[in-house]
Amino acid sequence: MPQNFVPVAQTHELEPGTKKRVWIGETRILLANVDGEFYAVDDLCPHARAFMSAGWLDGDEIMCPLHGAQFNIKTGQVLSLPAEDDLPVFPVKIEGDNILVAVPES
Repeated sequence: MPQNFVPVAQTHELEPGTKKRVWIGETRILLANVDGEFYAVDDLCPHARAFMSAGWLDGDEIMCPLHGAQFNIKTGQVLSLPAEDDLPVFPVKIEGDNILVAVPES
């Protein structure tokens, strides 16, 4: 199935070690720069629906601001309780200075 990539930000907007909330339609996405590579995950914690964009990014780990669940920003894998489900991950590609993200069509 072809993916429809949408521009959401420019590379200069996110220095390494920073994150930003972006939207594609109704979908909230957490965009992060980890060592010069860009990653996109769902902005809602699967445990308590807190906004991950308000959490703490440390290397390739993001911590939920509500209950402290930790996830790998690259893979979405849950790393600690109380969350039990992974964060959905979205494909990212760079075209020039543009960061593009693809989300599943609803």
